[in-house]
Amino acid sequence: MIKAVVDNDMCIGCGMCAAQSKTDAIQMKMNQFGFYTANVSETDTDTDKCNDDCIKVCPFNPKPDDKVKTENEIAELFLTEASNHHNKMGRYINTYAGYSVEHRLTSSSGGIATYTLTELMRRGEIQHVISVKAGPNTAHYQYTISSSIDELASAAKTKYYPVTLADALKDINKLDGKVAIVGVACFIKAIRLAQVYDPIFNDKVGFLIGIICGGVKSTFFAEYLASKAGAPVSGFTQPEFRIKDHSSTASDYSYGCLDKDDNQLTIKMRKVGDMWGTGLFKANACDYCDDVTTELADLSLGDAWLEPYSSDGRGTSVLVTRSNLAEDIIKAGIANGELVIDELPEARFLASQQGSFNHRHDGLAYRIKIGKTPLDAIPPKRFTDTSLSPLLKIIHRLRIATRKMSLLVWAGSKESHVFDHKMQRSLYWLKFFTRISHYQRAIIRRLKKVL
Repeated sequence: MIKAVVDNDMCIGCGMCAAQSKTDAIQMKMNQFGFYTANVSETDTDTDKCNDDCIKVCPFNPKPDDKVKTENEIAELFLTEASNHHNKMGRYINTYAGYSVEHRLTSSSGGIATYTLTELMRRGEIQHVISVKAGPNTAHYQYTISSSIDELASAAKTKYYPVTLADALKDINKLDGKVAIVGVACFIKAIRLAQVYDPIFNDKVGFLIGIICGGVKSTFFAEYLASKAGAPVSGFTQPEFRIKDHSSTASDYSYGCLDKDDNQLTIKMRKVGDMWGTGLFKANACDYCDDVTTELADLSLGDAWLEPYSSDGRGTSVLVTRSNLAEDIIKAGIANGELVIDELPEARFLASQQGSFNHRHDGLAYRIKIGKTPLDAIPPKRFTDTSLSPLLKIIHRLRIATRKMSLLVWAGSKESHVFDHKMQRSLYWLKFFTRISHYQRAIIRRLKKVL
C-alpha cells in the first residue's frame, strides 16, 4: 500500500500514484523535512481500490509484479532497440560526450536536453514537454507543461529542488498529441510503470529524457545555501543551483538567489563543501536506488566529470542513447554541426559516474543490511554483494547518520552557522575516513600498474 511506502520513509514524492488515482484519495504534500510525500485519505470510500491500483506505479513498490520486478525487466518492455547492455548502465545504443552549440551557455552542463526537446518538437514527434520550471515563490520550482519551442528555454538548467509530477500529469490525456517528460531515475521508472498499467497514458508518452542524479534533495538544501549566501531563509526567491564560471572548471560553479529586496546573492559551491558525497539533505529512498544512469529513459544525460571535459567551465554532458529516435537526433545534430559530440567508450562513460557506482551499487546491500528501513519495505535489488572492506563499512554508516542528522538539525534551527557547528564533528569524521579510502584506492591502482 502507498501509506506503507510513506510510513517507511520510502516515498520519493514523484506523485505518480496521485496522478493515476481515479479519486482524490491521494494528495501530494510537503512533509516536515522538505520532501513531497503521498498523503492517503483515511475516509475516502475508494481508498482501498486506489491503493491496490496506485501501488503498481510506485517506483519503490516493495512487491512489484514479476514483469516489472527491476529496471532490467522494465527495460525489456520499452528499450528493445538497444542492443548493448552493461549491468551498471542498462540497455543502450551508444555513449557520447559533448554539447549543443546553441544551448550550452544557458544550461547546467551541455544543453543537450533543451536541444533534443527542441528537435522533437520541430520533427513533430512530440507536441508538449513536461519539465521543471520556476513556480510560485512558495514552491520555487514545479513541473509544468510547455507546448512551444519558445517555452522550453525557461526549463533549462538543473534544479536541485523537490518537485512532483502529480498535477502536471493529472490532465495529460486532455493534451492533443504526444508528450516528452524529463525526470530523474525514480520518476522515469514511475512513468514507465504507468505506461505498463495504463494503455491510454502509454499512448501519450512519446519520449523520456533521464537526468543522471546524485540524489533528490530536500527544500532544506536551497534554504541552507540561501543562508550561506546571506539571504533570509524565509524571504529568498529564484534559487539558481548551477551558475557557471566560463573561465574556470566545470565543478567551479556557484549557487545564487534573490533576497527579499531582490538583490542577487551568490556563493561558490567549493566554499560550501561537499553536498553530494556526504548525503546532506538527501531523501532516504535514494539510498535504496540502484539506477545510477536513468536506465529506462530514451536518452540519459549527466555531467561529464572526466578530463578533458571537466576542465571546461562552459559545461559538457555525457549522453546515453537507448532508442533509435534518440540516436538519430544525436547523429543528425553532429552531422549538421549543431552538436559538438565525441563518441565515448563504454569504460570512459562508466568512469564519469564512478562515485555514484561506488555508493549506489557497491554499498547498496550493506546499507540494506544495517539500515533502519524494514527489509519487506525495500523493492527487489540487483546488487546484493555485502563484501565491503571495514573502511568502506565505516563510511557507509557515517553517510547514513549524516544524511539523517542533516535533516533533523536544519528542521530544528534554519540558520547556516548553527547547522555548520552542529554538523562539524560528523562531517569531519566522514571526510577523514573518505580521504583515507581515496588514498587506499590510489595505492591499489598504482600497485596494479606495477604488477
